[in-house]
Amino acid sequence: MSAEHDELRQVVREFLTQRSPSHEVRRLMDAGESRDEQVWALLAGQLGLTGIAVPERFGGAGYGPVELGIVLEEMGGALLVAPYFATVAMAGQVLAASGDEAAMARWLPGIADGSLTATVAVAEDAGSWDLAGITASAQPASAQPAGDGWAVTGTKLFVVDGHTAGLLLVVANAPDGPGLFAVERGAAGLETARLDALDLTRALASVTLRATPAVRVAAGQDTADWLQPAFDLVLAALAAEQVGGAARCLDLAVSYAKVREQFGRPIGSFQAIKHKCANLLLEVECGRSAVYHASEALAGGEPDAPLAANLAYAYCSRAFTDAAKECIQIHGGIGYTWEHDAHLYLRRAKSSELLFGPPARSRVRLAELAGI
Repeated sequence: MSAEHDELRQVVREFLTQRSPSHEVRRLMDAGESRDEQVWALLAGQLGLTGIAVPERFGGAGYGPVELGIVLEEMGGALLVAPYFATVAMAGQVLAASGDEAAMARWLPGIADGSLTATVAVAEDAGSWDLAGITASAQPASAQPAGDGWAVTGTKLFVVDGHTAGLLLVVANAPDGPGLFAVERGAAGLETARLDALDLTRALASVTLRATPAVRVAAGQDTADWLQPAFDLVLAALAAEQVGGAARCLDLAVSYAKVREQFGRPIGSFQAIKHKCANLLLEVECGRSAVYHASEALAGGEPDAPLAANLAYAYCSRAFTDAAKECIQIHGGIGYTWEHDAHLYLRRAKSSELLFGPPARSRVRLAELAGI
């Protein structure tokens, strides 16, 4: 990490400390809001964070997975309530990876300046992002060019911020195989609804399409050649967010162990608590190393990038959940109450662990990439 990266981290951290404190997270969570408009405007306009991973020719800063990972690590620690992950880390990276100049020119400038929110819709009943399990279908519309005129039918579940996104990138089966289709909010036959979810700080939605007009992204390309690598970018981004959340759980636990007294001395002086905190520190630092390696590998197009991204996600999923659980246990009874923030991190940890399907499926793909 360079001095420039350290400065970026510090700027984002200070912004989130001021604009996304715990009481603000809870206010948005309780109101069922997906973002604070003023915070989103500052985040996009003043800091330019929505365009950080968008190519410069489309109005972005032209950075890559490393810089995006730094931003998401800080956002994960703050539990920012905003459609940043869905818009920038998911939809933005998928669009940029497609190589479709027309699609990028049409939608990336809006993502870069914060005027457009977007998401990716893949999972269905099984909750998996495995392309082999896709049942949604797309057919060319009559009397229109094959690249532009498509009709998509199907139901997508667990779509991050899908009920508010201005653009949905939907994976569906075309006659020539799986494809990615862009659907704009307000399109005929499109219905979205927010789902009840464990994590109240990150909204999930169902998306129903009934012969909904769509534009095919990267028409003429083999979807398997570019979409799975794009998903690896998303996995690494989520892993960065997870390690930020795990680090925050460790900080909360250590801070409490220093002031909570039992038998006349701080509980942090007891060997059992020391062991818990030391083990958490090890998990957090290992997760951070895995994320940094994955980000660098993806940025450099290294051969082991898919393996590194999947390893980072698998490891950080467990590390975040472990950190959140231990944070609650170290806090004791107060950690189980609604008023304490510890349970918010556990909810985010479990939701993130399941976001792309069952953990067992993720481990199978990791084993395949490792040649096991």
